[in-house]
Amino acid sequence: MTDVVREARPAQAATRWWRDAVIYQVYVRSFADGNGDGVGDLLGVRSRLGYLAELGVDAVWLTPFYTSPMADFGYDVADYRDVDPIFGTLDDARALIEDAHRHGLKVITDVVPNHTSDRHAWFTAAVAAGPGSPERERYIFRPGRGAGGELPPNDWESVFGGPAWTRLPDGEWYLHLFAPEQPDLNWENPEVHAEFEAILRFWLDLGVDGFRIDVAHGMVKAPGLPDIGVAGQVEMLGTAVLPYFDQDGVHEIHRAWRRVLDAYDGERIGVAEAWAPSQERLAKYVRPDELHQAFNFHFLKTPWDAAMLRGVIDESLATVAPVGAPPTWVLSNHDVKRHVTRYGDGEPGLRRARAAALMMLALPGSTYIYQGEELGLPEVLDLPEEVCQDPQRLRNPEDGRDGCRVPIPWAHSEPPFGFSPPGIEDTWLPVPATWGPLSVEAQLGDPGSTLSLYRAALRLRREHPALGDGVITWHDSPEGTLVFDRGEGFVCTVNASGEPVELPRPGRLLVASAPVGEGPGVVRLAPDSAAWWTREDA
Repeated sequence: MTDVVREARPAQAATRWWRDAVIYQVYVRSFADGNGDGVGDLLGVRSRLGYLAELGVDAVWLTPFYTSPMADFGYDVADYRDVDPIFGTLDDARALIEDAHRHGLKVITDVVPNHTSDRHAWFTAAVAAGPGSPERERYIFRPGRGAGGELPPNDWESVFGGPAWTRLPDGEWYLHLFAPEQPDLNWENPEVHAEFEAILRFWLDLGVDGFRIDVAHGMVKAPGLPDIGVAGQVEMLGTAVLPYFDQDGVHEIHRAWRRVLDAYDGERIGVAEAWAPSQERLAKYVRPDELHQAFNFHFLKTPWDAAMLRGVIDESLATVAPVGAPPTWVLSNHDVKRHVTRYGDGEPGLRRARAAALMMLALPGSTYIYQGEELGLPEVLDLPEEVCQDPQRLRNPEDGRDGCRVPIPWAHSEPPFGFSPPGIEDTWLPVPATWGPLSVEAQLGDPGSTLSLYRAALRLRREHPALGDGVITWHDSPEGTLVFDRGEGFVCTVNASGEPVELPRPGRLLVASAPVGEGPGVVRLAPDSAAWWTREDA
């Protein structure tokens, strides 16, 4: 594998790079193990930057690598200004950012502002200081209900299951919308605002190009912390959640953070992980004075169905248009089952996943790729019970996220397939013994592999002037198919049906997820496939 140092997209302006960037999500624990302890780390990520540059992405988003007891694998932060020894050192982080920039890659890091770890210095001080202390004002402490305060302050539930409150020995309860080891911060306290603006500046000064904001919809709580009852639950973009999220007050926080980002050169960006009850509410997070992007979970959750896909694409485009923000597109991430499996698993799931990738990469706006999707990795559904560690499994074993976090296979050898240095066999999650043919090494030598498809599509996306930011025009096509162009020179065809489909020949074939048949003036699309065409030489 060559060590590629690549210039930025030729047609890309020095600013507003984020409007059509392809951003690659690295789940650090599972990407590459540089020090031989079976856990991915920053040294491992540095060693694979050439692979990412050669793949053709524009930026890398790193999941949390901060000091943490790992109750939720880094999303319980004990020190926001340092690196956990599992992942390396602060010098490793600095070197990674510098190396990424030399490879032409932007770096986006996670920030977790809704809650800290219960080992954070602020929370340990709050527990020690006792009720009524200034230290407790940084978090959300309340007396309990009932004659002796033995009942939680309200009926809120944790996202991970059970009450969202834990009682301390002194009788007070603290709020945690996630695990008990993740106490929620009190964003009505000015100290919290000042601390997080300082955290952002710390990492911006080190050179990061932006932040993915965890639970961007959650920091501000419903006034008075009222009971909600079962009837208070709502559907947020297809997912049942509780309405203490998405309070209007979060937008003032994001406006303040935008001012911090805008004070730095190079268009540093904020990306919202936000669940909202509607696309219209979601669009508020990307108004011109707030964040730059918000994840499009609605698109991610859409089944492999042509009519439904067109509907959610149109809705997504219409929603962000009034605020001038680019849409974002994502098929998988570290919190959901991999889309190969969601689309049917096995050969049908892979066929649809390859087609979905081409469709997604042809859409206007910015795209996110979750590590390993370029290899066509499926969800690992048969992990031994004793290795599963995700706290979300406490709510429902089917909700466990371990299966999408299995380490990446790099070499076509023996498990763990080059994830760790030679001689290391035990990794934090086991790599399936059948994954050798899915490894980077095996697929690099196969022009028909999923990795080769992604590399070709990302190269074309970078080179073709019609792709990236812009508009989309739909064309009439048979049921179960989608045909759209991105200007006069580019056409994408998608056959989401289970049968071959014949279409008028759109032009010269650029790339396809499956073999395309051609006859006089027509093309035959394989079932569950997609293809890109140029009208040149049509």
